Amino acid sequence: MKKVLYVFLIFGTALFAKTGIENTEANQTAVIQEAKAEKSASASRGDIKIIEASENIRFLSQKIVKDYLLYYINQDKTELKRELLKATEGLGNSLRTIATTTSNRDTKDIIEFLAYSKDQIDDTLKSDADDEKAALMLDYSETLLEGADSIAKTHAYAFSKEEEMLMVTKKVEYLLERTTKYYIALNAGFDTVTNKEQMLDSIANLDKALQELSRYKYSGDMKLIEHKLESSWNVSKIFLNRHETLFIPVLMFSSVGQMEDLVKQLTLFHTQNL
Repeated sequence: MKKVLYVFLIFGTALFAKTGIENTEANQTAVIQEAKAEKSASASRGDIKIIEASENIRFLSQKIVKDYLLYYINQDKTELKRELLKATEGLGNSLRTIATTTSNRDTKDIIEFLAYSKDQIDDTLKSDADDEKAALMLDYSETLLEGADSIAKTHAYAFSKEEEMLMVTKKVEYLLERTTKYYIALNAGFDTVTNKEQMLDSIANLDKALQELSRYKYSGDMKLIEHKLESSWNVSKIFLNRHETLFIPVLMFSSVGQMEDLVKQLTLFHTQNL
């Protein structure tokens, strides 16, 4: 930029000598506008990075607690503990990405608070699961979610069509985790009215998100994947709605994992089309 300004000064001086101050001012305006455009482009790249990280936080905020609740009722499953530790590491990476990218004071304050919540989760995972810790984990997931939502709104910008669809696939991933989290919670001793309402709300929002995917003009393999995802969800939804009489957490856990594999293929498709 210093070189640009230096060239501008030389160029501006020459113009002033030939044509007067009006032309110099015109060129100065052009340089200022160019600088603003560069700054805007840079800000957009930063916003994209922050929104991607906030989407990861939304997803992991639900996945971590879903996995923890399953571990809570199956503490002999050591692979769940490994998955939890891997997910919390990913959460930390996303928090650091935002912290090092943003210059927004409010976002920095939120990240500090979310980092504290992440530390509390780490401490919780150091000991055996119990009722109190499970309840705290449910609270932590909502804290992380609220913070991620606030950050995403702060750094929002006008999405292209493919970016919109990419965000829909991310929403589907997050809602699959959130729905399953409450499904397990309701059958693990946390069968409150609020938790049931949250699960039903997640199911309704997931239906809407999948409808958005169905309206996109996929073709070939991608269309088959979208159809398979919708069919798998319709089957899973039957068991979710029968949670009071039929509790199959391990099967539901596996089903959600398979659906998320399908969603990832749609995510990759939209990413490649950006």
